[in-house]
Amino acid sequence: MPKMKTRKAAAKRFKVTGTGKYVHARAYGRHILTKKNGKRKRRLGQAAVLKATEFSRLKASLPYGLK
Repeated sequence: MPKMKTRKAAAKRFKVTGTGKYVHARAYGRHILTKKNGKRKRRLGQAAVLKATEFSRLKASLPYGLK
């Protein structure tokens, strides 16, 4: 059986923590920042942990995990 391919878009967007959780950058923090308040912008700059409901989809995209 041939090797499975890693989805490179997913590999570039996610990172594994020391405890094995996957983190990603939040959306909506790149432009149109004038109408967003400071608290919201600070929160958007922080990494977010992947939700459990999305984990199975990520596992299919990264069959060999992340290095």
